Amino acid sequence: MSAAIASLASYGSDSDSENESESKPGTEKVAPVEPDATTHLKPLQPGYKTSLAVLNSAPEVAVKESVETGIHLDPFLKEVTYNPTYETMFAPELGPQNPHRTQQMAAPRNMLSGYAEPAHVSDFMFEQQRRTFSSFGYALDPSVDTHQVSSVSYIGAVDEAEKNKGMTVFESGQKKSEKRKKVKGGDAGEIDGFLGPWAKYVDEKDVAKPTEEEKKELDEITAKRQKRGRNEEEAPSEEKTILHVKDMYDYQGRSYLHVPQDVGINLRSADAPDKCYLPKKQIHVWSGHTMGVSAIRLFPSSGHLLLSSSMDCKIKLWEVYNERRCLRTFIGHSKAVRDICFNNSGTQFLSAAYDRYLKLWDSETGQCISRFTNRKVPYCVKFNPDEDKQNLFVAGMSDKKIVQWDIRTGEVVQEYDRHLGAVNTITFVDENRRFVSTSDDKSLRVWEWDIPVDFKYIAEPSMHSMPAVTLSPNGKWLACQSMDNQILIFGAQNRFRLNKKKIFKGHMVAGYACQVDFSPDMSYVVSGDADGKLNIWDWKTTKLYHRIKAHDKVCISALWHPHETSKVITCGWDGQIKLWD
Repeated sequence: MSAAIASLASYGSDSDSENESESKPGTEKVAPVEPDATTHLKPLQPGYKTSLAVLNSAPEVAVKESVETGIHLDPFLKEVTYNPTYETMFAPELGPQNPHRTQQMAAPRNMLSGYAEPAHVSDFMFEQQRRTFSSFGYALDPSVDTHQVSSVSYIGAVDEAEKNKGMTVFESGQKKSEKRKKVKGGDAGEIDGFLGPWAKYVDEKDVAKPTEEEKKELDEITAKRQKRGRNEEEAPSEEKTILHVKDMYDYQGRSYLHVPQDVGINLRSADAPDKCYLPKKQIHVWSGHTMGVSAIRLFPSSGHLLLSSSMDCKIKLWEVYNERRCLRTFIGHSKAVRDICFNNSGTQFLSAAYDRYLKLWDSETGQCISRFTNRKVPYCVKFNPDEDKQNLFVAGMSDKKIVQWDIRTGEVVQEYDRHLGAVNTITFVDENRRFVSTSDDKSLRVWEWDIPVDFKYIAEPSMHSMPAVTLSPNGKWLACQSMDNQILIFGAQNRFRLNKKKIFKGHMVAGYACQVDFSPDMSYVVSGDADGKLNIWDWKTTKLYHRIKAHDKVCISALWHPHETSKVITCGWDGQIKLWD
């Protein structure tokens, strides 16, 4: 092994040894010996001298006779005819000399400010002395070797150094170790008021009791807060009603809730018309609301009365047949009314408004029967359509919950809290055993009645919010107004699957909850849009058949009369309700 190392060493220093032998006079030249390839493998015998040339198994290389140290080696050179030294091989590349460099810049530098000679001082010691000098004006004299000389000498402010006993910036103040020792020693008597590591201070109190002045201030602040809270809560507005007709009852003692028999069609019949036709012209306008109409609902079963809610905080009841008068106005909300819903018999209805109240009204007398609130804005409200559950209703709230109330007790009996956004619609399906809800979280959830966990959750990345949903007359389909200007059709039985063949397009509704409806014979789909137009599509082909300019502002709702072949009622944000035939 030692022989191999020696041979490698000789390879690198071969040229130097030859140069030395040439330069020294009187030195005998050693005759070249043919190298033996196996010599370095043989063990060296004691006292046996072997020539380096014998151990050197590398081929001989011509060495340049006049080798100058520090000569520059061209980096683009392909072949070197001599053995260059390490310094020559790793010398920096040289370029043309800069004539504008000053003598100071041309001088060798190993730091920004010049050339620092290597000294036997660690980086920490140097930095310590430099900072001490810049702070206190003195430092240790670097020219004096403290190992050889017993006394310490300073440079700079010597008097200051003697005064501070040569203290450096890192030693100023009390040492941490001394502090720690004191605390560890448990000498608590030196710290004022300190009784021990786990004890309290002398004057420490458990409860901070406010002074009389502080107490007064606190009482004022709490009183203000309570006042502010009361203002926000706002007591329910006083309810009143206005009857617009001369006589509330006819000569037989029947009110306007009685279904008329003299209108040309049987409104008591449960059968839908066999064939429906496209409405062509406007035949009546109901005007009375001073602001936009938000929702319209026909009287259950017969459809002889029309209930409308508006942003002017009022609810009005209108005749659909005969003179088409405004029968009654219900006043009781302090903010815009968002949604309305009749019970099965039509004798009562619920209203939901932005004043955070849900109110139950008597359709005949106009009396407000009861009020409900959970301090959140109700966005939609629906009675349970089952005859034996007419005392229960559900409301979709702004706080992502669906709340179920009992009219008899006025208490919340169930909460469906699974949505991630405000609840926009509630629609009963499957013979009223289930209901479907849509929300601002762009999902559709299906619930069993009275079970607060959704058993079906539909949410696709491509889905948008669906703020208006309508069940088809045959109960098989749900028409959902999507915010991407489409009406999507979902199956309302079992799977609740999206019907991709039935997508109705061609209208502009983005940002508006325009209500959709079906014709009674399932031939047509109708919807308003943001431009105030009434759009009518063919159900089978999904082709846009007809478009009528119905309102000056948004046409927010369109209803097809359940007993008429071509009568459609629309309402808009221009405050008008129109009848088309």
